[in-house]
Amino acid sequence: MRFLIQRVTEASVEVEGKITGSIDNGFLVLIGVSETDTKEVADKMIKKLLGLRIFADDAGKTNLSVTDVEGSLLLVSQFTLYADCRKGNRPSFTSAGSPELAEELYEYVIEVCRRELGEETKVQTGVFGGDMKVSLVNDGPFTIMLDSENLAR
Repeated sequence: MRFLIQRVTEASVEVEGKITGSIDNGFLVLIGVSETDTKEVADKMIKKLLGLRIFADDAGKTNLSVTDVEGSLLLVSQFTLYADCRKGNRPSFTSAGSPELAEELYEYVIEVCRRELGEETKVQTGVFGGDMKVSLVNDGPFTIMLDSENLAR
C-alpha cells in the first residue's frame, strides 16, 4: 500500500463538476493499493499517517500530528501510485491491486480514519474510480511517500 501525503492549507476533489470532498488545514492523501495488501497493512499505514509529526509547533518545529492540530484528511484513490516505468515510456500498472480489492481497502481506510478522528466531516473523499480533478495548496511544500514495503514490521 502506498500513501502519497501532502500537507495542505486547502484541497478539494471535483467529479463531473461537483465538489465531492474539500478540506482546509490537513493532509491530502493519495492512496494506492497492491494485490498483496490487507486490512492489517492498512491499519499500519493509517497509524503512521495519523502519527506523522509534520505540522509546526509554537517553536516552528515540525513536531505535531494531524490530530494534534485538529486537521482534516482528504482521501483519494490513486492506482497510478503503482506505475512501473522501468521499460519504455508507457507505464505498466500490473502491480496495482484489482479494482475490487482496491475499493474494499480504500473504503476501509476511510472508515478507520473517520473512527479515529471522531468526526465524519474531518475525513473527506474523492470517488473511487472516478475521473477526478484534484486541487490543492501544498503547505511547505511538504510531501511524503509512505510505502508499506518500507515500514518496520
